[in-house]
Amino acid sequence: MSILIILLIIVAILIIPNIRIVPQAKAYVIERLGSYYTTWNNGLHVKIPFIDRIASQVSLKEIVKDFEPQPVITKDNVTMQIDTVVYFQITDSKLYTYGVDHPISAIENLTATTLRNIIGELELDQTLTSRDVINSKMRAILDEATDSWGIKVNRVELKNILPPREIQEAMEKQMRAERERREAILKAEGEKRSSILIAEGEKESAILRAEAEKESQIKKAEGEASAILKIKEAEANGIKLIKEASADEKVVALKSLDTLAMVANGNATKIIVPSDLQNIATLSTTVKEMMKDNK
Repeated sequence: MSILIILLIIVAILIIPNIRIVPQAKAYVIERLGSYYTTWNNGLHVKIPFIDRIASQVSLKEIVKDFEPQPVITKDNVTMQIDTVVYFQITDSKLYTYGVDHPISAIENLTATTLRNIIGELELDQTLTSRDVINSKMRAILDEATDSWGIKVNRVELKNILPPREIQEAMEKQMRAERERREAILKAEGEKRSSILIAEGEKESAILRAEAEKESQIKKAEGEASAILKIKEAEANGIKLIKEASADEKVVALKSLDTLAMVANGNATKIIVPSDLQNIATLSTTVKEMMKDNK
């Protein structure tokens, strides 16, 4: 009985440690007697003691590696520092385990050499304005090179491009000059627009004043014409009334004398010339007769 218990204990000691649970997004590479045997995916697995062993535990998640800045030389002999960020994922655990020694270091060195080759074909201005092109070329080259390692490169990004200090100062001066030029252009356009608006305002004001003066003169002329028309209408009505009253020559003569009296009223010297010199005698006779009748 004790021997059976001992055997059960030995079996438990040997079996329990060899029961493994592989978590999600993990893979275990198993060797049997020193050779690749299989790959465990997520779930419960049991290996044979002393025969099977776990060669490596591989993460299937996307891995992000930020590599240190690398010195590169452009086509126009400008040395700059560029650091890259590589996003990759392990697609084949067996190739990743046995394909290359220290795969992360291999990816870093491959990234540095690829970056130098690409930047060496570009000038400084092209390097600063062609990040997307550089990223695409590097991703394609790295993805093809790491395919035999069981690695898929999803993205490559240039994190920082640091040109020499004197180049940065020259670029800052150029940017400052460009901003000042744009500011001067905007200021000139604003002043031009302001002058145009002022001129348009003065033009509209002059037009309105001219129109107002025109309307005033029209109203004044209309008033004068209306006054003259009223006077003429009154005179016509007076003549009409005289005609309707059948005034004789004596009345007309009397009215003429009234008019002469009004004209003669005053201190100034006046000379009155009758309009009809031939009828002066007739006028005197008429006046004498009217004076007799009045007596």
